[in-house]
Amino acid sequence: MTGAMVPVLVWPPDEDRVEAIFDRLARIMPEPKTELHFHDAYTLTVAVALSAQATDVAVNKATDKLFAVADTPAKMLELGEAGLTPFIASIGLYRNKAKNVIALSRMVLELHGGVVPLNRVDLQALPGVGRKTASVVLNELGIEPAIAVDTHVFRVSHRLGLANAATPDKVEAQLHRIVPEAYLAKAHHWLILHGRYTCTARKPNCAGCPVADLCPSRAGLMMTGPTGTVPGY
Repeated sequence: MTGAMVPVLVWPPDEDRVEAIFDRLARIMPEPKTELHFHDAYTLTVAVALSAQATDVAVNKATDKLFAVADTPAKMLELGEAGLTPFIASIGLYRNKAKNVIALSRMVLELHGGVVPLNRVDLQALPGVGRKTASVVLNELGIEPAIAVDTHVFRVSHRLGLANAATPDKVEAQLHRIVPEAYLAKAHHWLILHGRYTCTARKPNCAGCPVADLCPSRAGLMMTGPTGTVPGY
């Protein structure tokens, strides 16, 4: 047999391969950050809550104007649901999100003195803030090395053989088991950005992928053609 050994999809994955994957991503993206616009914990929480089933680009277009008018819980309550809705009407599920933003702003103001609680229990108790949103906030602010599993993280984790679980929560648990501690704090961002710009759903750029030789799904992805997809990812 000649040529490099092809990685196999098994879990848990080989530790050396996992470390090599994150080492390469770290070299390319040494300081990964969220692409959402924010300037404090409150605006970050609102932005992340608005980003569910919406692109960061769409959210930024809305929040750039919104935060110029209301960037505190008090100002958001003064704006009210009717006043908030036009700012975010271009975002999916905007009516429900408007209700949640107003409700979480009221809770932050009345129960937490206007300061977003930066612990998981109280953060997830806010309307519209589930586990994934809390993980993004806590990770971005450097409070907890959380890994929020969105569609990009789920897809990339499966393709790279870092996880094989069927739900986001279980994938998160698997990632926490296998990601080396030195890379844990930034793993969330590396996987998201890799999935957003390289390992995309419909047209993965395997030829330009920095970890292609470490990817057990590469052969199958390339066989699907330039517009092919892998079912389930």
